[in-house]
Amino acid sequence: MNPSTALAQALQRYTDARAAAMLKARRALKVNEMDARALLYIADSPGTRPSHLRDYLGITSAGVTTLVDRLAERGAVRREVDAEDRRVNRLTVTVDLASAPWSALRMFDDAFSAAAIASNPTESSRLAAALDALTASAADAMA
Repeated sequence: MNPSTALAQALQRYTDARAAAMLKARRALKVNEMDARALLYIADSPGTRPSHLRDYLGITSAGVTTLVDRLAERGAVRREVDAEDRRVNRLTVTVDLASAPWSALRMFDDAFSAAAIASNPTESSRLAAALDALTASAADAMA
């Protein structure tokens, strides 16, 4: 088999497995894909502004307001007024993504990270660098 085909197939299997895990998590939590992506982004960027979330998700200001309202009503996020600029809201996750049931959103990524840590660190670093380079090359070709 052509090495580039093997790599593409391996990446597709990874993508499919991650998507299946996320779908299972979203169904269990009864959240849609956009809400799950937003929650993970806010968790990784505590205190983010709604405008940053809007840009990340590629949705309108009204869309991000509705999304944050939904997550706030579920008790998953909190809006806080910025202490330095009272016109600005900051978003913070209020659920524990390390504990059930919310941990389901990160379960696949955590398991993958554990497997990578348990593998050969040099090989993992080389693979990460190669994937970054290939991704950048593909993105440049699409621009």
